[in-house]
Amino acid sequence: MKELLPILPRPSRYLGSEWGATFKDLDTVTVRCALAFPDMYEVGMSYLGQKILSQAINAHPQFWAERVYTPCQETAAILREHKVLLATMESDTPLIEMDVIGISLTHELCYTNILYLLDLAGIPFRTEERNASHPLIIAGGGATFNAEPVSPFFDAMVIGDGEEAMPAILSCIEQAKQDDISRAQLLERLSDIPGIYIPSFFEDQGPGQPLKPLKEGYESVEKAVVDDLNSTPFPTGQTIPFDAIHDRLTMEIARGCTRGCRFCQAGMIYRPVRERSLEELDRILSDGLAETGYEETSMLSLSTGDFSGLDTLFTRSFDKCASEQISISLPSLRVGSLSAPIMERISSIRRTGATLAPEAGSQRMRDVINKGVDEQGLIDHVKLLFDNGWQGVKLYFMIGLPTETDEDLDAIVDLCLKVRDSAGRHIKRLQVSAAVSPFVPKPQTPFQWEPQISYDEIYRRIGYLRDQFRRHKRINIKYHEPEMTSLEGVFSRGDRRLAEVIERAYAKGALFSSWKDHLRLEPYKEAMDEAGLDWDEYTGPRDPEDPLPWDHISSGITKDFLLKERNRALSEKITEDCRYGACRNCGVCEFDGHTSTLTEQISDKDIQHKLVFKKRDQENEQPPYTIEKPDLTVKGSHYRLWYEKNGPAAYLSQLELQAVFERAFRRAKLPMAFSAGFHPMPRLSFGKALPVGVSSMAEWINVFFREDFEPNEVVERLSPNMPLGLKPLKAQRLSMGKKQPQSVEEVFELHFVKDAARRLTQWKAFMDNDEFIIEKRTKKKGMKPFNIRPIIKEMTETDNGLTLVMDWRESYMSPLTLCLSVMQNASQLDFTLTKTEQRFD
Repeated sequence: MKELLPILPRPSRYLGSEWGATFKDLDTVTVRCALAFPDMYEVGMSYLGQKILSQAINAHPQFWAERVYTPCQETAAILREHKVLLATMESDTPLIEMDVIGISLTHELCYTNILYLLDLAGIPFRTEERNASHPLIIAGGGATFNAEPVSPFFDAMVIGDGEEAMPAILSCIEQAKQDDISRAQLLERLSDIPGIYIPSFFEDQGPGQPLKPLKEGYESVEKAVVDDLNSTPFPTGQTIPFDAIHDRLTMEIARGCTRGCRFCQAGMIYRPVRERSLEELDRILSDGLAETGYEETSMLSLSTGDFSGLDTLFTRSFDKCASEQISISLPSLRVGSLSAPIMERISSIRRTGATLAPEAGSQRMRDVINKGVDEQGLIDHVKLLFDNGWQGVKLYFMIGLPTETDEDLDAIVDLCLKVRDSAGRHIKRLQVSAAVSPFVPKPQTPFQWEPQISYDEIYRRIGYLRDQFRRHKRINIKYHEPEMTSLEGVFSRGDRRLAEVIERAYAKGALFSSWKDHLRLEPYKEAMDEAGLDWDEYTGPRDPEDPLPWDHISSGITKDFLLKERNRALSEKITEDCRYGACRNCGVCEFDGHTSTLTEQISDKDIQHKLVFKKRDQENEQPPYTIEKPDLTVKGSHYRLWYEKNGPAAYLSQLELQAVFERAFRRAKLPMAFSAGFHPMPRLSFGKALPVGVSSMAEWINVFFREDFEPNEVVERLSPNMPLGLKPLKAQRLSMGKKQPQSVEEVFELHFVKDAARRLTQWKAFMDNDEFIIEKRTKKKGMKPFNIRPIIKEMTETDNGLTLVMDWRESYMSPLTLCLSVMQNASQLDFTLTKTEQRFD
């Protein structure tokens, strides 16, 4: 696949050469695993779960976990045109040659992308169509707690935590190779591992009937649990993406939540709560920043504000990050979970928009969903934000919740107005935003039996809210696409009959359905009609007495508990957080003498809450803090750093290259000087942008450091901290002035890969003329005739190529575009271009 990099759009998505990527000697590897994310690179590289699994697998010397993402459709067309199969990023191995492909299912709208990935890999969709020559196809992630709509496509699924389950699977495969057993025998062995679901071991008995277990003693599959996060390795040396939606050091501070929000699937399936110790988190932060060079960190959990040691953790982290110019990001927080000291600290380093999730406008609805938030608490929280300098607040709401009326919709508008009016006159750019998402009933929750409001009703309620919001200033509304919600509702509580729908929809072009600009409901609706299925049947209510498609998957939560919580919701009763209140015996943990329903694991695991403190420390007095920020604008030295840009690095854009250097300088402990202002930027400058796909033996970057170093020390520190293909050559001292000499000529080696005689003839004809006019786009006048002939000052023939001297004194254009203009009808697969020298006046 990498042979096509010159003609792939955004080729950095497929390089696999990022800092932190894992490479192994194939002679020492016994089992190879491709960890696949069914979305594009920049989305998948934001997913912490894949990084955690990579760490867990690659910690074993004999296992190798590589990565793969679904390419864009333009790339897919190129792969098909050239009959090239989708391959892993690190070793460029076709997926069909791997032992295992582990696909993360983080949401239901990625289901057609699974088939897209398998299709591009040349792998049959259904388990029954595959044989011993094919890799095992395994699913993991939150959606596996009901992945029946895609279960015919998977040989196995990991239900629950994967850090221990995935290495156990690979060990089983390793032993199966040694024992030379059949695929069916391997699946038998895998079914003995806690948390492993083999869909083919359950038979579909038709609509409304429970799945029939085909293996004795395998009537239910319980989730896998990691009972102590401190005992599992966390990736500090994370792979640094060339581009990602969330590009920062993400620390998972805790797993699980017992707030008990009745709509929240994650809050049910990931119980009990397990917090990492403050000492372990301090180590992760220190090592992670040192090993990655990130300039931002994020504290992640399902409910970060409920972390029992949040104030202590934040105080320790804040002092460390403030001294090293690292910003701290906290996710959407529950109202009242952020103490005044933390808010004061955050406001001293960054005041972007704050996000809160009341979920419902009226107190009645918040009691129904067990949100545990009251209006006064929200207003007090918002006032504290405004007092600390925040200018805007975003509030998350859900519509279509059980028992909701139009009065509850009115309450959303009313609450936003109260939040707006709580701001003082000192808030000059005040904006209150309501982000509204329609409710989707989820399996394994108290609302799993409830109906989802219809597509038309979703639109009506959104329209109703939009009309209300238009009447007021400084409040606005944004909403989740109703089409996405309706489709998610079908698949979230679907059964195996939907596998045919997914296949048919994929054949009709349904792809990237979680992307607003790609989603189309028509292929899915046509597929439903062709399969003889009713859309409304899947989004409608369920009878608590009837079997559900996911009854054989145990999250540890009992049906009795879910029904009690459903009844409490309809009675508008609150259930306390069992970490700090009464235990409601949900079935998961062994707290207070209860017996966990996870019977396969209780003998060797301590399945109960693991908290840093028995009571949250937000009420405790924290030590005073002082922000001792170094002067970022100090210019201690100025260098021109020369480097090579070859191999995979040739496909990095200038924008991507800037982030690579910034983080490499941080890892190398070379403190950059920054500009002044509200958003300080490192003082870096490049020469002329090298086109993507062009190599260079003579590139440079100018950089100011806050300290002085010997030139050779700069190179020595930086060299081991650069990704593949970027090699520092030398550092030259520059004056402290901003303007520095620029090259006026550059020398390139053009090598013909094929059609050498034809290309040489084209170049000779070019050189024999005084003019060679092309259309060049300008900023002001659009397309304009441009003579490129004067740019080529000299041309010398070499073995199977040319040496070109390009003169930039009068004008500049992309050397790659120039070459393609001369060699008409040439592809970037037909030649290579390498810069070898820069010349100055």
